[in-house]
Amino acid sequence: MGHWWYRNIIEPGKLPMLLALVSFVMSFLVTRVITRMIRAGRGPFKNVTPGGLHIHHVVPGVILVIIGGFGAIGSAGHSFGAGLSAVIFGLGAGLVLDEFALILHLDDVYWSEQGRKSVEIVVVTAAVVALVLGGFVPFGVNDLTPEERQSRGLVVMNAAGNFCLALLALWKGKARTAVFGVIIPFVALIGAIRLARPGSPYAKRFYANRPRARAKAGLRAFHHDRRWAGPRRRFENFIGGTPDPERSASLEKPPGP
Repeated sequence: MGHWWYRNIIEPGKLPMLLALVSFVMSFLVTRVITRMIRAGRGPFKNVTPGGLHIHHVVPGVILVIIGGFGAIGSAGHSFGAGLSAVIFGLGAGLVLDEFALILHLDDVYWSEQGRKSVEIVVVTAAVVALVLGGFVPFGVNDLTPEERQSRGLVVMNAAGNFCLALLALWKGKARTAVFGVIIPFVALIGAIRLARPGSPYAKRFYANRPRARAKAGLRAFHHDRRWAGPRRRFENFIGGTPDPERSASLEKPPGP
């Protein structure tokens, strides 16, 4: 275990990334526990409202990200300061991404259906960082042999090819597949060759005059969503809490005249 720790974490200089990932996940989980306690009216925690202004936790999160980011830039790779900066950055990133939906919608959608985007982005971010820690290199460079990596042309061609596959998957409306495909090229390949999701830019461009392909894509998307919507919803509710139906309904109403 000590040999693995040294070869895979210490020697490549991945300890700050590991510390950032752990603090990021812990920050998100602790924040969700506290916000759920505040929502239920339990415990000593209350919303921070100085002068009647509700201070969202994204505000201290941004401050911590700035401190941790600049601290990491100014620290040596294996120093104590680098590790401390990584922890501070992870804490801030957890607070910021926990309110990603608020930043995206510019509205307090924390306990609404739109607020589920925060849970999704946190899970995807943690998974991608964990893959990088596990030895995966973006754009599939790790798939090349040491001899092939000596050729700059092969590295560039491999990275460009995998980037194009991920971009094609994103064009087909498969954002999660594209993100993970940047790290694992095989995932991007699957997303690139399969049918596009209805409503995606690719589908609008190439399926407009192909009713069979459009119908097949819609049917496949329907079955996929029906299969995974329930488990994903239960998982998100378990982590982030159940959204407020009334809050979601009020946000979906069109604005009045």
